[in-house]
Amino acid sequence: MASLCTYPILVTTLLMSFLIVAISANFNQDFDITWGDGRAKILNNGELLTLSLDKPSGSGFQSKNEYLFGKIDMQLKLVSGNSAGTVTAYYLSSQGATHDEIDFEFLGNLSGDPYILHTNVFSQGKGNREQQFYLWFDPTADFHTYSILWNPQRIIFSVDGSPIREFKNAELVGVAYPKNQPMRLYSSLWNADDWATRGGLVKTDWSQAPFTASYRNFNANDACVWTSGSSSCTSNNNGNTTATASWLNEELDGTKQERLKWVQDNYMIYNYCTDVKRFPNGFPPECGTF
Repeated sequence: MASLCTYPILVTTLLMSFLIVAISANFNQDFDITWGDGRAKILNNGELLTLSLDKPSGSGFQSKNEYLFGKIDMQLKLVSGNSAGTVTAYYLSSQGATHDEIDFEFLGNLSGDPYILHTNVFSQGKGNREQQFYLWFDPTADFHTYSILWNPQRIIFSVDGSPIREFKNAELVGVAYPKNQPMRLYSSLWNADDWATRGGLVKTDWSQAPFTASYRNFNANDACVWTSGSSSCTSNNNGNTTATASWLNEELDGTKQERLKWVQDNYMIYNYCTDVKRFPNGFPPECGTF
């Protein structure tokens, strides 16, 4: 029989378990399947979402909410085996010709070759800010967490808690920064064998279809939801977002800066800010802020 001293612990544990269940993601509540004619599925009472691709079509989904700044996590398990020609895209985006966008794109490859993780940032319709990485694990063997921290000062891309890229607000040197347009979260699995694998040299092997990517544990609890022209985060008289949430002012501490350097030194395979052939007359102005 449990002693009286254990009852508070038991009660606390039960309450914490209840809270975890209460705030856990439910894809039925948080997302809409937008295309794919049945190829996208929400399973396990909303705990799991899968996208599939075959020769006629891929599939995709989007968040019900729009966000204007946030710290957003999703766990993904990518297409296994020969995924050459396929792209799994996971990104935030607004709409229109001058849209903002924050991209993770996973470029499939032949069996045994690593995926390429492609990242990009668009502001006011201008992108072309690519950085690409290999991963230090097999992203098809299990779920891994891919995170976007987007606040007024910086955008940080992270994988399993390790930062891989930081894009700082460089408005002081004339670079537009995503800060005024609310964005939805999107994901899609589609065929891009005209460019995705070795510049389009390796085509999709449709005998391997259907290709499937899986999603779970979406978390946007630390995010400002945009509804009817206003944010769930408070604003001051100047229209600037203010809140006690630490993520709104989060930056990389010394440990995370070291981890970022380790990832970039060992796993970065392309950085537009070092591509002399592409920018013979000088790198874009934001490159000096990295």
